[in-house]
Amino acid sequence: MERRLVSSGSPYEPIMGFSRAVRVGPHVHVAGTAPIMPDGGEPPPDAYGQTRRCLEIVLAALDDAGASAADVVRTTIYATSAADFEEIARAHGEVFAEVRPANAFIVVSGFVDPRWKVEIVADAIVV
Repeated sequence: MERRLVSSGSPYEPIMGFSRAVRVGPHVHVAGTAPIMPDGGEPPPDAYGQTRRCLEIVLAALDDAGASAADVVRTTIYATSAADFEEIARAHGEVFAEVRPANAFIVVSGFVDPRWKVEIVADAIVV
């Protein structure tokens, strides 16, 4: 079975040796996705904006792997504050309201970049 690797250009991909997404058969696994800006600039200051940026990266990776939001079966959201739940949930709902994948929301102590408030993992099955 073919193993297809998708890169997003994250500066962390070559350092850690990971792909933004990996597709094997109908399964697409999108790595933890932080709000990294394309020019290396500042991420949005709010949880909603950061979540939207994470989802843009996730959706682009899915597209590169031949999948879409409609194929997503599970998302995992890691956030640095439970107080950001509503903003993060609103952004997630804008993309997945009809798809309604299985989901977990996990509060963590922090990320590699202290400016990040959220990171998202997604799994999809292309049928």
